[in-house]
Amino acid sequence: MAEKRKMQLEYEIKSSPKILYSFISEPNGLSQWFADDVVFRDNKYNFIWDNETHPAKLVNAKEYKSVKFAWLDDAPYYFELEILQDELTNDLALAITDFALEENEAERKLIWNNQIQYLLSVLGGA
Repeated sequence: MAEKRKMQLEYEIKSSPKILYSFISEPNGLSQWFADDVVFRDNKYNFIWDNETHPAKLVNAKEYKSVKFAWLDDAPYYFELEILQDELTNDLALAITDFALEENEAERKLIWNNQIQYLLSVLGGA
């Protein structure tokens, strides 16, 4: 099986860390932009796209800073969403760490770009 490569993306987001954190850490927030639905049950997050369920475990969370989910059906891979705030300007960015096969990287980036557009529209910034 081919090794997936780490990808790092960053998007400027007009929001407060507190509001943005609810959209990256809570099932209800995640289901508004990231997945078709997100169900939290038995300490597991079930991310649902096109009627397919992808279970993940929240392995790390820092309030108003970051969340890291490990895929249970695609170990050892994970995705991490980190809120970055510029100390001088207070501008916010969302840094994303994800993994993709080399031949799927462009497609994965496009998917993230689309998801972030959804997030911006939900936040009222698009």
